[in-house]
Amino acid sequence: MPGTVMPLPATLTAVLPQWVARQRWYAGKGQLPVLRRVGGLRLKDPAAEAEIDVHLLLDESGRTPTLYQVPLTTRAHRLPGAERALVATAAPGSPDGPGSPDAQYIYDAPHDPAFAGALLTLMLDEEHVGLASGHRLATTDPGELVSARVLVGEQSNTSIIIQLADPAGVPAKPLICKLFRVLHHGQNPDVVVQSALCAAGSTRVPRSVGCVSGQWPDAGAPDGVADGHLAFVQEFLPGVEDAWRVALAAVASGSDFSDQARSLGRATAEVHSTLAQAMGTRDATADDVVAVTRIMRSRHSAALSEVPALADHEQMVTASIRAVSSAKWPALQRIHGDYHLGQVLDVPGRGWVLVDFEGEPLRPLAERTQPDLALRDVAGMLRSFDYVAGSWEQEHPGLSAAAWATAARTAFLEGYASSAGRDPREDADLLNALELDKALYEVVYEARNRPTWLSIPTTAIARLSAGRRSDLQS
Repeated sequence: MPGTVMPLPATLTAVLPQWVARQRWYAGKGQLPVLRRVGGLRLKDPAAEAEIDVHLLLDESGRTPTLYQVPLTTRAHRLPGAERALVATAAPGSPDGPGSPDAQYIYDAPHDPAFAGALLTLMLDEEHVGLASGHRLATTDPGELVSARVLVGEQSNTSIIIQLADPAGVPAKPLICKLFRVLHHGQNPDVVVQSALCAAGSTRVPRSVGCVSGQWPDAGAPDGVADGHLAFVQEFLPGVEDAWRVALAAVASGSDFSDQARSLGRATAEVHSTLAQAMGTRDATADDVVAVTRIMRSRHSAALSEVPALADHEQMVTASIRAVSSAKWPALQRIHGDYHLGQVLDVPGRGWVLVDFEGEPLRPLAERTQPDLALRDVAGMLRSFDYVAGSWEQEHPGLSAAAWATAARTAFLEGYASSAGRDPREDADLLNALELDKALYEVVYEARNRPTWLSIPTTAIARLSAGRRSDLQS
């Protein structure tokens, strides 16, 4: 069990709240965090040029405390090219500095190659440092670290691109280290699901290399101790486009996307099949049905509060949720959980490769680690095709890409059916309800963040409503 935890030194206490509040991964937008150190570890820099400290900081400013992982490196000299990553400067002789009488420079560790190297060593050598453990997932040595840089643009995590070379200095395949900034008790599905697929021999995911897990005090966890993943390293696939960009280019050029959508359907079914074999399945229970329909009703209420005009479709939504309760459910299994075109890479010579298995970010981790309907991933991809068409229409008022989206959706379902041996449309009540549920989720998001795009999900809801009326009349 974690023992006494040292508080943050005064130098960091003075600057970290403001620094954390400016980071893209900080969840409490608009407020200043109240940070308390609840754990951490110190890693060793083989070059002895930096002190590496990983701080686990509990933000107690909101209704629900949030735990953040904040690794920092301290150097006696400035790190070239890392000016924007500088967090604080400890004055010479500062009593709360790391011990040097000289001025010291404290950096956001992902921007310091020393941190990437130490983290990779921790994983590959399966070391134990404090209450953290490294776990090797690769059977071969990836190479020696040459350089590291942070991937820009991420929201909830920080990813480090690691360039490697073999003993002769020949460049090796690069890696990407995903540092989880917001920590949760339990196993991160991105690590567990993707590693299971990789271990089963699937080439539809990047190769897993290693991960780090840790422990920290948590009054709400069993025995007062929580555990979870801190970082995950996997194969990096440079110079590739995600399926969103590929599809958007096809819409813009007026190209048919059916062949690509059909192959994506086959790849999706292949991943689902591999997951079912590697991680097992189970029959749905009455509690499962109740839980899913409760979430659907909650999303419907949230969407109505944002867009009252959706009341015109209330009978359809209610009937759709009722149909879920009476439908025959297929077996539940582990799935992607947040599946859309942006989560798939178009890799030359390899085909579609799926990434980011963390699941829907706003769902609690306990829900994201449970078996679910594979149809949820199918519905998510159907919505994504609509979004490609809708986003193009936003840039071209008066023009429609609806026919493109319909053709892509149909081809995707055909491809999935050809690989899975069962057409998702045979479970129409479940598939339609899951697509509707996703559209209602999108309504809330767009109403709060991107009102000009609100017509994309509301149009889908109107289409689903018209389809249900047509079914009832036939």
